[in-house]
Amino acid sequence: MMAGDYVRRSVAEFVGTFALIFIGAGSVIYGDIVGVALAHGLVIAVMVSAVGLISGGFFNPGITIGFLITRRLAPSLGAVYLVVQFAAAALAALLLRWVLPASARTGSHLGAPILGSGVSSGKGVAIEAVLTFFLVWAVFATAVDPRGTFKQIAGLAIGLTITFDALMGLGLTGAMMNPARAFGPQLVDDHWANWWVWYVGPIAGAAIAALVYEALYLGPPKPEPVGPPETGVDEIAPGTAALE
Repeated sequence: MMAGDYVRRSVAEFVGTFALIFIGAGSVIYGDIVGVALAHGLVIAVMVSAVGLISGGFFNPGITIGFLITRRLAPSLGAVYLVVQFAAAALAALLLRWVLPASARTGSHLGAPILGSGVSSGKGVAIEAVLTFFLVWAVFATAVDPRGTFKQIAGLAIGLTITFDALMGLGLTGAMMNPARAFGPQLVDDHWANWWVWYVGPIAGAAIAALVYEALYLGPPKPEPVGPPETGVDEIAPGTAALE
């Protein structure tokens, strides 16, 4: 369980979350789906690789909640992370509002998410939940599972997951996968249409992925078969001998 060292870990989370919103939301002004997907994926790949060993490299309240409910993050540190992530998102969006031309701000809503044509709020929640499930599944498989490859490819794997999620979901929901990524632009641009979609969906998807991976692959191992000391032969459950 990650605990303590609040200042250094929080600063790392702040920088990573700030970078995600400033680069990711800022890239939306160009209107290029591939470019936006790569911007989000690359910034996360770099930041996870850079500070993952300091803070865990969450940069996402959904991931933070996933770690909290699986008891891999101390509640006090988790609460600090949530505050820092939302604060970093708001400050990054404020800086974007200041540096971007007025025409870019108006057309992109500072990168605030919107539902695509024909996508209802219910469908939006489902899309965001599925996309976030893939993201958190990748996080647990590469950065949490001791059999994973954190030092080698965790940042790359997580960044690429965000990229392929964004390539599918940008035109449908904006592919936020992250309540902080939605919150900063929503707050600063005052754009709250269907706002709950980008909180309920990512948190639900993150929680399900974390709980399922924890239960299936990180839970207590099954006991090894026990055999009689004098023979070294494994014990056989009643009724199974006839099956051999």
